[in-house]
Amino acid sequence: MAKVANSLLITKEDDLYRISMTPELQDVLGNIAYIDFTEDDTVDVDDSLLNLESSKAVMELTSPLAGTIVSRNDEASANPDLLNQTDASKNWIVVLDQVDEVAYNALEDLKN
Repeated sequence: MAKVANSLLITKEDDLYRISMTPELQDVLGNIAYIDFTEDDTVDVDDSLLNLESSKAVMELTSPLAGTIVSRNDEASANPDLLNQTDASKNWIVVLDQVDEVAYNALEDLKN
């Protein structure tokens, strides 16, 4: 199951929620040159997940859900253009745990 919020794709797998950029956001940003993850291990709604610089913008990506960050895409720190990939195993930002499922279910469903 996948949802969309804040131009981010949220995919639920068991009790984990993987957050990545939507293809539309990837197109708007262009090539990503630099990212800086938040150092916090817990986030609330609208807390920063990362700051990024791309060929078209400088922006902060904020969390659509509250939860605990259990994994960051550290590979993307060294190679930010991974976030431009279409492969979901490479373009993810963070994985959250301890997310309120009611809040997740309230997000917009992904339209194919």
